[in-house]
Amino acid sequence: MNKVYITGSGLWVPSNLISNDELVASYNEYVRRTNERNAAAIGRGEVAALPESSSEFIEKASGIKQRYVVEKTGVLDPDRMCPVIPPRPNEQISLMAEMAVGAAREALASAGRKAEEVDLVIVACSSFQRPYPAIAVEVQGALGCGGYGYDMNVACSSATFGIEQAANAVRSGSARCALVISPELPSGHLEWRDRDCHFIFGDIATAVVVEASPSGRQKSAWEILSSKAATVFSNNIRNNSGFLDRCNPASRDNRDKLFMQEGRKVFKEVCPMAADHISSHLAANGLTASDVNRFWLHQANLTMNHLIAKRILGREATLEEAPVILDKFANTASAGSIIAFHQHNTDLAAGSIGVICSFGAGYSIGSHILKRV
Repeated sequence: MNKVYITGSGLWVPSNLISNDELVASYNEYVRRTNERNAAAIGRGEVAALPESSSEFIEKASGIKQRYVVEKTGVLDPDRMCPVIPPRPNEQISLMAEMAVGAAREALASAGRKAEEVDLVIVACSSFQRPYPAIAVEVQGALGCGGYGYDMNVACSSATFGIEQAANAVRSGSARCALVISPELPSGHLEWRDRDCHFIFGDIATAVVVEASPSGRQKSAWEILSSKAATVFSNNIRNNSGFLDRCNPASRDNRDKLFMQEGRKVFKEVCPMAADHISSHLAANGLTASDVNRFWLHQANLTMNHLIAKRILGREATLEEAPVILDKFANTASAGSIIAFHQHNTDLAAGSIGVICSFGAGYSIGSHILKRV
């Protein structure tokens, strides 16, 4: 079985940034208008008044200070509260493929590889803009890669699960060089009118190159020593939107057709699961938390990350040990841990040990133990 390395990573960032203050101003204006429109029913106790949001509430609840989105005018329009993303003709590259290509090109440059050297493309993300044809095959064609490609979705663990599938293909010899790309576009399925979640997500795309033999031109290389994936079914994070919506138009616009979660339950259940997952993964490879130089954790909630790291280490983690990118990018679904890896891996010396871990809907948890070479 071949050794497997992550030899490059890439990041595509939208040009539109929304600060907490901008988001709150828009949301609170929507709340004011809605409460004014429903004033009589609210007075009779038939309808609950919508609560306002604040930048302080958002940062305390999540650690998020801003987010990038592909389109912001629609999100900040109190009469619309969702991005304006017009359809593209079939002859034009799709939005998600365009995002993916941007991240992939940077990852290839980082790895010192050309697109034609890639023989596997996996687009792994939390949601797709269409059922078929696969975005991965579109990206394969746009880049000029060989081999084959496919899409996969394991919610916020899609990127780590995708890396495992790429690593397995390289180990077995069915692929030599793979791209795992996560074009995340959650602004399109976020309910921006819900105070409990209107601040959570941001758009982004990440990519990593996974291969058996580094080119020698790469900026860094990390051997994948071990991978571990786990799933346990839960309804606590859910989006019920899909092609069957047309079969029942009466429920097509129900609240469950957008992102929704039972946040307190998720926090209570996922934190110990993720910490135990990482600890047991390390133990199975003869390692302890003290052997790890860096944890690149899923970036969903700052308090969650602090608690998980503390359970693993037995103490508070430093920002050097567990970097945070959540404040700048918000929750970017499966891309979060890869952004952390992308921005915080080249400073570590050869022989350093790192862990990438994601966790999300499903529940799904994926982790990789890496060694810098």
